[in-house]
Amino acid sequence: MNKEGSFKGIFIVMLLALLIAFFWEKVSWIRDAANFILNPTAGALLNWNVTIGMTLLVILIAILMTLVQKYGTDQKTLGEMKKEQKEVQEEIKKAKEHPEKMMELQKKQFAFLPKMMKLSMRPIIYTSIPLILFFRWFMDFFAAAGNIKFFGFLNWFWFYLLGSMIFSSILRKIFKVV
Repeated sequence: MNKEGSFKGIFIVMLLALLIAFFWEKVSWIRDAANFILNPTAGALLNWNVTIGMTLLVILIAILMTLVQKYGTDQKTLGEMKKEQKEVQEEIKKAKEHPEKMMELQKKQFAFLPKMMKLSMRPIIYTSIPLILFFRWFMDFFAAAGNIKFFGFLNWFWFYLLGSMIFSSILRKIFKVV
């Protein structure tokens, strides 16, 4: 298989990210390095004001992720593939009365999936390890801070997840990410 069609890099980076998450408690230099970088930066923001600090961190992470998505993927090719996929979807809707044609169109639509997935997953190579380090650091920070609740009911993970979804969708439109 050629490099263009390979998921090897993504697989290796994902494996490394999982190893970092697994060995966080067992290999102290991993945790110590993350603490050295994140305590005076992200920790200072959270200690200043936990809600505003966490919101700023979510926005910053969303900006970085959006920029990596935009510049780490072939936006032109992805846009063309999505447009073509949408056209095939329209043809499928029109072909409901013709099962043979519908099957042929569905096969055509499924042919897009591997290439689109490969193009879309490439930014994982750049972001998975920093995100794992951030998440493990967040787990330690909020465990030490005493189970802080945002808006009275959201733990840090749900606050991050919801904020990330909101800010990422806004940023994807601003930066015109396909």
